[in-house]
Amino acid sequence: MIDPQQGLENGQRMKMLLHCCCAPCSSATLEQLLPYFDIDIYYYNPNIEPIQEFEKRAGEEIRFVEAFLPDHRTRVIIAPYDHEAFEAIARGREQIPERGERCYLCYRLRMEQTAAYAAANGYDCFTTSLSISPHKNSTWINEIGMELEKIYPVRFVYSNFKKKDGYHRSIELSREYDLYRQDWCGCVYSRNERLRQKAEKDIREKP
Repeated sequence: MIDPQQGLENGQRMKMLLHCCCAPCSSATLEQLLPYFDIDIYYYNPNIEPIQEFEKRAGEEIRFVEAFLPDHRTRVIIAPYDHEAFEAIARGREQIPERGERCYLCYRLRMEQTAAYAAANGYDCFTTSLSISPHKNSTWINEIGMELEKIYPVRFVYSNFKKKDGYHRSIELSREYDLYRQDWCGCVYSRNERLRQKAEKDIREKP
């Protein structure tokens, strides 16, 4: 595992594959990493449903990168929509609360696909924008990354992008670029949890 500021190795910028879940999360993450790495974005998110939501977030990722980096050679790679892969790891864990085992396995699913693609396509390192969210467990993310680094011949870059107001910066950039923001991670379980929270709030605030 390497620190983000080690991207300049022997004066050479390392080639990174950055897993992103959506444009808002990628915004401040890219801003932090671009001084040190040459970056391509890998959008692999089989947890998102329905497919229209998956496609909308993918389109926003492309739109943001084109606006944010008009002269940069960053590519956005949209992996095929493989919802069955997510359903397989969620099966039997449907009732587990958010931020539990199902979420851990979802992190790993997406990060392992990213590591495998990075290793197969000549990248020096990989990481994920997931840790910019205050709702994501950065300890788990880094544990998974270190484990994958031992399986695939590609280095993992330490990620806790919510530090130094990274999350708040992502909100600022989202406003600046008029990005589509979501209040759930993308899966049906997080969406249902968010709807439940809203309903409870409405009841509490009802006069």
